[in-house]
Parts: sequence; structure tokens; C-alpha cells
Amino acid sequence: MTLVKHASPRVINEWFDEVLKGYPTTWGRDNFTRNAYPVVNIHETNEAYQLELVAAGLNKEDFKIQAENDLLTISFEKKEETAKSDVKVIRREFSHQSFKRSFSLDEKIDMEGIQARYESGILKLTLPKKEEVKTSPKEITIL
Repeated sequence: MTLVKHASPRVINEWFDEVLKGYPTTWGRDNFTRNAYPVVNIHETNEAYQLELVAAGLNKEDFKIQAENDLLTISFEKKEETAKSDVKVIRREFSHQSFKRSFSLDEKIDMEGIQARYESGILKLTLPKKEEVKTSPKEITIL
């Protein structure tokens, strides 16, 4: 008797997903729609970490930012307003999905000093470093 190992359907599905990358359902869509949450850039300076979250077309009032137990959580929930109108919608491509992203914070972050601002469609957070962690360049003399 010969035993043949078959790949599980899950492995095959993951392979097809990887190869096809959502073809053609994601063509012409931005990262927010494709990933179901906005993409993030994180930068580090001597004084702080800078976090930028792409959130074009969203209202800052719909964001909720919490820092608790060394975890920074950014969430967005759009309240759908269904107003009756005489206007018939033929096509609707604008869609804002709720999302929630969490980031682990280490002991270097001053959680009391975290600041957020929303400008030009980007949510920007500043996560300041604690005083003892800040580093400044130091020139070392060769003896």
C-alpha cells in the first residue's frame, strides 16, 4: 500500500491567495480597502517615536485612542447614517470600515506624554521617550 500525503485545503487556499493576491477583486482599490485597516509608518527620533496612520476621508471624532497596560490601541468606528432621500444611489464605492490596531509599548515610552493630531488625512501620534532613554550623539576622543 502506498501512502500519499495531500496538502490540506487550507494550505492550498493560502497558496492561491498568495499567488493571486486577490485578483481581480482588489484592482483599483487603495490599501485601506484591501487590508481592512489603514497602513502605518513608524519613525524614531532621539526624543520620540512618530506614528502616522493613513486615514483620508475620516473624521477625527470617530477615532478612539487608548494607551493602557503597555498597549496602544487605535480604533475607528463610523456611525452609518441612513437618511431617506429622493436620490437613488447608482454606485457606492466609498466605504469606511471599522478597524482596530494595537501596538505594544515598551518601558521607553512616556505614556503620559502621548499626543495625537489629525491633519491632511493622516492621524499622527507622537510617543515621547522617557528622559533616561533619550540619547544624544556623543563624540569620543581617541587617546
